[in-house]
Amino acid sequence: MERLRTRVAARSTAEEAAPASPAPAPGPVRTPTRVPARSLPALAAGLALAWVLPAALISMGVGIAVLPLLVLGVGSLLRVGGVLLDRLVAAALVTAGGVLAFGLLFSLWPWGLDPIPTSGVLCSAVVLTGWFFRRTPRLPLRFRPSDLMVAGIAGVMWHYLHKPLIGKGPGWRLEFLTTAEDRLNHFSYFVGIQHVGGYNFLHQEAAKAYMMSGEGVYPQGTHFLLAWVDSLVRSAADLGPELDTMNRYLLYVLAGYALLGTGLVWAARWIGGPRLRGWRTAAVLGTVAALVFSSNYTDLLIHGFDSTVLGLLMVALLAAFMVRPAMGTTEFLLIAALGLITVTYIYNLFGAVAGLIVVGALVVHRRRFRLAHWPRYAVAAVLALGVAGLPSVVSVLSELDVAGTSNLGGPSVGADRAILIGGLLLGALAALSPSVRRTASGQAHLVVVLGTGAAVGGFAWWQIHTIGQVSYYFEKLAGTGIVIALVSIGAVGPLLRGASPARVPVLRRRISDGLLSVLAVATALSLFAGVQWGMDSFKGMPSAWRNNPLMAWSRGDAWSDIGPRHGATVMGDLDGIREPVMVLYSNDDYKNLKSTWLAALLRSRGGDMRGFYETHWVNIGAAERPEPEHQASIEHVKKAAEKLGQPITVVVADPATGERIRKDVAGFQPRITVVVKEGNNWVHPWARSFPGV
Repeated sequence: MERLRTRVAARSTAEEAAPASPAPAPGPVRTPTRVPARSLPALAAGLALAWVLPAALISMGVGIAVLPLLVLGVGSLLRVGGVLLDRLVAAALVTAGGVLAFGLLFSLWPWGLDPIPTSGVLCSAVVLTGWFFRRTPRLPLRFRPSDLMVAGIAGVMWHYLHKPLIGKGPGWRLEFLTTAEDRLNHFSYFVGIQHVGGYNFLHQEAAKAYMMSGEGVYPQGTHFLLAWVDSLVRSAADLGPELDTMNRYLLYVLAGYALLGTGLVWAARWIGGPRLRGWRTAAVLGTVAALVFSSNYTDLLIHGFDSTVLGLLMVALLAAFMVRPAMGTTEFLLIAALGLITVTYIYNLFGAVAGLIVVGALVVHRRRFRLAHWPRYAVAAVLALGVAGLPSVVSVLSELDVAGTSNLGGPSVGADRAILIGGLLLGALAALSPSVRRTASGQAHLVVVLGTGAAVGGFAWWQIHTIGQVSYYFEKLAGTGIVIALVSIGAVGPLLRGASPARVPVLRRRISDGLLSVLAVATALSLFAGVQWGMDSFKGMPSAWRNNPLMAWSRGDAWSDIGPRHGATVMGDLDGIREPVMVLYSNDDYKNLKSTWLAALLRSRGGDMRGFYETHWVNIGAAERPEPEHQASIEHVKKAAEKLGQPITVVVADPATGERIRKDVAGFQPRITVVVKEGNNWVHPWARSFPGV
């Protein structure tokens, strides 16, 4: 004790003898932020503008302008990130969740998806939110150089996706829409929502006229979002001509895949955070872009997995914001809730991963929340979970066999195991690095990686345990693992060493970063996308870049086997026919099925496919077949008429087959009328109805 007193006394004496440090120079006086008052006149003016401006734009035929205005309005109230692009991405996710949540109201009121009342309500919600929380609209006008790279990747994606459509008329473009049965289903959900004025699961009886099945079971978030956007594009609630509607839907699908690729690149940058700068940013973004370009996931377009594409995009955005919530507590909870709603409405299978991501992030970042506000948090959580789970609850109550459906087979787009396993391991390695593991973002990232791996691995174990192998829905869920693996690359960038800014002149550093960035992107494209920069391949073989699915799509290699080249699009041949139509232009039963389905959709009668699915076993129509095969097909034609319970018309391509069918169905009830397609040579089916096609 005596020694301690001596040391304290000596220290005090030394401090008193030391010369006094100069007082710090007085800095600028910071004025406290003034919270705007809740002005009722300002609220009234804002609400009036929220209705007048959208109504004016829609009345002028430019209703699509409402969408960017709405996103900008939402973004101006959020306090997320520090650059404009980041703010707009957050606003887009919140807007999507808001549209889907308000869609429950739109589905029940008498105006359906009419763009004026729906836009007015959504814009009013933005105004009321700003007024209630006393938020002054403000957008950051800051940019990062890598914003140009993100935008450039979006442009490259769109170039290759849209390229095969250039110069083609609306009829010929359908060869890229009708590449799979699944897309015909998705299109029927899309038009069904517009016809019934809301979610099909809330109008199941009315929706049956427009789709074959799934009105109460299949997740409809993608179709609802696209239907609402389509109402803005047309500045009207009606669909217009069916052919034009199909062409618009195809463009929406292509835009969705371009957004998926761009969203993955942006999410990787966001997870990298402010320490991801210079050439390291280019290395990360270039690597993710190269893996997206070369991925087999372009096959999602060919297989018609439209909801999967948008679902994976929303998982990527939600995961990024949950890992690094550079935002206020209110925004954190809002994005968590609306992000979860968006994912579950678009593809409820992905809701399992999204739920783990949200719960894990909330636990890791729990210190952000005030203990006194836990009752509010609990109410918000119950409300969010209730809205998010509503479609799934309706699906189960609609007699959905969850276990049986989960084990179904079908054509799949396999998740690349190397990227899935290697990317998740890389993400875990980055999160466990000494400089990151003690940070909240590092811990949240680790939770996201482990949670996703556990969900995908657990589902694989369950399928192997029950059916002995992984099947269709495992590959779908594994897509979320691919997404987390790719965005996790962003966490590796800050671990790469860079030169200290203090040691290098500014101009020299910028030139060096520019050169290194170009080199990093070129390296990534060569290593991960197979770009050879003009060098010949071994023995003249096509390069890996030329052979990847995205390049094949851009060359037009993925055209439909029921497109105009095979005479399966039948709009012109259906002129004057008012009853359900079975189209038999091939001796391939699956082509006949898709041709019949397309004909039904072109006539806004998708519900006819409930009976016409029998066409899947009808392999006659283009040329005569042996008697046993012919008679087996005739039995399915008769079954289709019986299931529909009304007279049908069968359109065939071969006159001899047509005459043979007439004899076989003579006197059958319900009546079956046989019509032979006009002419021996193929003439484009819309040539008469749509000049210039």
